[in-house]
Amino acid sequence: MNNTNLIPVYPEIFLLIATSAILLIDMFLSEAKRNITYVLTIGALVVCAALTMNDFGPTAYTFNNMFVSDPMSGLLKLFSYIAIGMTLIYSRQYVGDRGMLGGTLGGEFYVLALFSLLGQMVMISGNNFLIIYLGLELMSLSLYALVALRRGYSISTEAAMKYFILGALASGFLLYGISMLYGATGSLDLTEVAKATASGTVNKTVLVFGVVFVVSGLAFKLGVVPFHMWVPDVYQGAPTAVTLLLGGAPKLAAFAITIRLLVEGLFPLALDWQQMITVLAVLSMAIGNITAIVQTNIKRMLAYSTIAQMGFMLLGMLSGVVNGNVSSAANAYSSAMFYTVTYVLTTLGTFGLIMLLARSGFEAENIDDLKGLNQRSPWFAFMMLILMFSLTGIPPTVGFYAKLSVLQAVLGTGQIWLAVVSVLLSLIGAFYYLRVVKAMYFDEPVDTAKIVANGDMKVALSVNGLAVLVLGVLPGPLMAVCATAIVKTLTS
Repeated sequence: MNNTNLIPVYPEIFLLIATSAILLIDMFLSEAKRNITYVLTIGALVVCAALTMNDFGPTAYTFNNMFVSDPMSGLLKLFSYIAIGMTLIYSRQYVGDRGMLGGTLGGEFYVLALFSLLGQMVMISGNNFLIIYLGLELMSLSLYALVALRRGYSISTEAAMKYFILGALASGFLLYGISMLYGATGSLDLTEVAKATASGTVNKTVLVFGVVFVVSGLAFKLGVVPFHMWVPDVYQGAPTAVTLLLGGAPKLAAFAITIRLLVEGLFPLALDWQQMITVLAVLSMAIGNITAIVQTNIKRMLAYSTIAQMGFMLLGMLSGVVNGNVSSAANAYSSAMFYTVTYVLTTLGTFGLIMLLARSGFEAENIDDLKGLNQRSPWFAFMMLILMFSLTGIPPTVGFYAKLSVLQAVLGTGQIWLAVVSVLLSLIGAFYYLRVVKAMYFDEPVDTAKIVANGDMKVALSVNGLAVLVLGVLPGPLMAVCATAIVKTLTS
């Protein structure tokens, strides 16, 4: 353990320098040359990925144990780069058509996306309550600005205000919980907090109150009930490119801090926070799936879908400890990680296809806009079919195996009622996913305009959709990587 070792922080250091450099370079570029900013941004992500490959070695700590580099952080960072990179590929034409790259600082979309990624990386590797909070705020502030980026568009401005106000409230919950845990244990270091909590000498009442507020803050970032109020309005109001930035990579970071805070920091209190998560999971699946049925706006429908999907992911988190037995913990948490990664992959493709159908002066935001897509583009209708099947959990897509792995973890705890409830609520969710498929294949097209997209976007969408299918047929390698990362992280 070397507290002066900067190697674990190389990806973050490079990304900070690269983002600052891109911001300066972009100031001297005309709107016609804004592709240079795009290329530099993608290049920065590639270099970050190369530097992060070092994280798959032994666990390393730096900055007085406040920052950790371990297999879980390395894997989640790599998926975050992929998510941000694909988002930027899908968004390039969309943001250009809407004037979001105009003006002397038009590259702010790319710069803010990179700063939000930097915050996510800090969250993923944080081993200290305050470091995790700093990463969370860096990510959140960047996303607040991105939601309001389309200046003069009142719906986006309203969505940004709602997101900012509720986000500040959630940050207050999280900080209050952290302060109570600090007061009880005398430390902000996750390892020290875990030791103090396990010692049994700490006031249990203060700890439980602290956990309640921490779980509330985490629930907001995951977008689960009853802290979900911002999700539908922000998803609908934000430009679709920003909606994908909200619904993609940040879910990986939210999962990471859930593991860091609850499993690594507060594992001795697992029986307490698992009960809270059980309530959050059931309510999220119920309200998310039932409310999504009546939505006609596809972005709003996918927002409620996100609430339900994150509730399903939490089933893995609540299955780690059974009557004091921790033997199933690694399997439960790795299934939750696998579910999160595959959900993000599916979300990327879904919103990418929505942006594909949009054009200058037209937003493809309603389910009716997908009517007859099979007649306009059979290939991309097939891609959307795969993605909807995956969100539903229909084989042979990866969504089926993700749901199956989580349900196996739940059944391992003996909570058969919980597995039955989750399956029934998922069946309700199948209605609104398959309604999209019905519109694409059995309805006459409302919009007959030619679908125009850049070559890189068409290739990325095709790879994205096929990856969902291939991972459903061959899920073993990815599941094994997730399991190995969780096991090595929890045992280091």
